[in-house]
This record gives sequence, structure tokens and C-alpha cells, in this order.
Amino acid sequence: MDNILHICVVAGARPNFMKVAPLVWAVRNNRLEHPVNLHLVYTGDENDLDLEPTLLADLALAKEEVCFLGVVSNRMNELTGRVMEAFDLYLEQHPAQIVVVVDDLASTLAAAIVTKKRGLTLAHLVAGTRSFDITMPKEINRLVIDGLSDLLFTAGDGGSSIVSRGGADPSKVFMVGNVLIDTLRQNLPRQQRPALMDEETLQEGHYIVLTLNRKALLADSDRLKPMLLALTRTAVNTPVIAVLRPDASETVRQLLPESHPGLTITKPLSYLEFIYLTSHARGIVTDSGNVAEEATFNNIPCITLNSYTEHLETVKQGSNVLVGEDADRLEQALKQMSDGQWKESHLPDRWDGRSADRIIRIIVEELTKH
Repeated sequence: MDNILHICVVAGARPNFMKVAPLVWAVRNNRLEHPVNLHLVYTGDENDLDLEPTLLADLALAKEEVCFLGVVSNRMNELTGRVMEAFDLYLEQHPAQIVVVVDDLASTLAAAIVTKKRGLTLAHLVAGTRSFDITMPKEINRLVIDGLSDLLFTAGDGGSSIVSRGGADPSKVFMVGNVLIDTLRQNLPRQQRPALMDEETLQEGHYIVLTLNRKALLADSDRLKPMLLALTRTAVNTPVIAVLRPDASETVRQLLPESHPGLTITKPLSYLEFIYLTSHARGIVTDSGNVAEEATFNNIPCITLNSYTEHLETVKQGSNVLVGEDADRLEQALKQMSDGQWKESHLPDRWDGRSADRIIRIIVEELTKH
């Protein structure tokens, strides 16, 4: 292999792109003495419906910069096996010294296993996240990926503590901050006001955004319907904009077959439109960790429809509160949100937009020290 340090970064789903794009930018702008080449791999298909047409452009990425493995499957174990086969072939044709995997998906696990079987250095971005619920497939993925990783990049002190208690060598654990915030900071000047705000006569600071993605919640109509009804009661006075993917939209329409004043269901927006909508909202209701992290950065009140979060700093320091799947607790939180009564929020440590620079610098230092 040439003298260039080849870094392979793997994304397994749309949300991963928001976390890997800053690594691409960091390499483009890198002023390190050692030459670096970054290979960006997406395990899915280039025509994946979850990737809106503007996503790569919104993130300042060219389609030509991404290698698409083309693996598509709704069966987790089948997906894992097919990604392992495709990624192994990719590495055979495109050698790398290190592979960086993100988060906790089945495709992330697959890439991690192939990396170690090939004897390569494995780095885990956003290591140390835990629900402590071993019945969750993603929790198993997290444990295995962290256990296999040579370099563990955590978003906060909590993640660093978790991987250290799990037996990781402290010298291989690096608290680099939240790389998702790099992307948000970079794109705030580029955010775009969605046309739907004019269509629905929405005023900045006077609406609530709803997102739903968690499959377990969408499948539990007994819990979800009372929470949706709580939102409809809020929507009478404060408009609620539900930004939903097709499966979630269909579920909500089935549970709320009648029209409800103030509640608008809309299709997914582009990334730059979505960050405008959420950063100018009165509040957000979500089951997404990424959305809650962005809300903390923007100091926007956020309600998470879950009993835990992998990023406790959004609750301990940030603007996020957990209500579980309890409609009564949700309604109480919505009233506080609508009335403008919310807890004080602070920006967590190292949410400064320089996480990717730290990561690339550490990778180069670790791989060139011997």
C-alpha cells in the first residue's frame, strides 16, 4: 500500500450521513503532514427512498464520493450477512488501514466484524451509548461493536465512562464531542425556510414539530393513540406539524381518521428545510435521539417519547425531557411547552463543531505513531 493513510468510513442509514459528512470535510481541509484519503461507503442502494434527492448536496457531498454497496433487506440477520459479504469484497478491492463505523445498526455490526476479521483497525464513532435493555437488538450491536473496536470515539463523558467500565483500554477511548453538531453548525447559515410554513401560515416560534420513527412505538397503538390525542388537544391552540415518513404517516392517519384542527401531517423535508423548521419551533416532540440533540444545541424545548435516551447530556444539561410512552406526562409537558415554561438549557461540553477535526487528528496520530 502507498504512503497515504486510507480511511474507510461506513454509513448504514440516512441519519449516519449527518455524522460522517464532517469527517469528509475534515479530510478536505486537513493540514496534517501525513497525506490522508477517505473512502465513504453506504451499505444501501443509491436509489434508497430514505435518502431524499437533495441529501448529499445539502451535506456538501458529491454522489461520486460515495460507494453504494446496494444491500437492501428488511430482515436483520439477512442484512447483516449480505453487508458482510459486500463489504468484504469492497475492502479486497479498496484496501484501507482503518474502518470507521457509526452508531449501532445491523449494517454497522456487519462492517465491524468484517474489519476485524481482516485484521484492520476498527474505530467506533458515537461509542458508549447504552439503553441497558439487552432485549433490544441495537443494544447487542452496541456491546459487540464497542468490544471489537480499537479506537472508541465518545460524544460525552457518560459514553467514555461506559466503555471504560466495560473493559476498554482508557488510552483508546477519546471523548471528542458530538459530531452531529459539526454538521448542524456548518449548515445553520444554509438552512432553508420550508414552503409549508407559508402554506400553513406558520409563524416562527409559534408551532410544535412532531417526528415519529421508532418501530416499537408505531406498532403499539394502545400507547400511541392516547399520545396523539394529547397532541391534537394542544394543536387547537398551538399548531402541530407532524413530519412523518410514509409508514408513520399511515399509522397516524389510521389512529386519527378524523380531521383535527391545528394538526398537519406532512412528508419528510430536505435536511436544510428540516433544521430550519425545528430551530424556529416553539418545541419538538420526538422519539429520535438525533432530533433531541439538535434541539439541545438550538435551545428548543424537546419532549422525547421514551423512558431513556442514549445521550443523557440532552436531559441533564440540555433542553430534552423524557415522558416515556405516558399520555398524561406528555400532556403536562406540552402545556409547559405551549406556555413557554421550560427548564434552563446549557450546551454540553465539546459541542463546538470541531469533533471531526479531533477524530481525524487522533486517527492519524494513532496509526502513524509506530
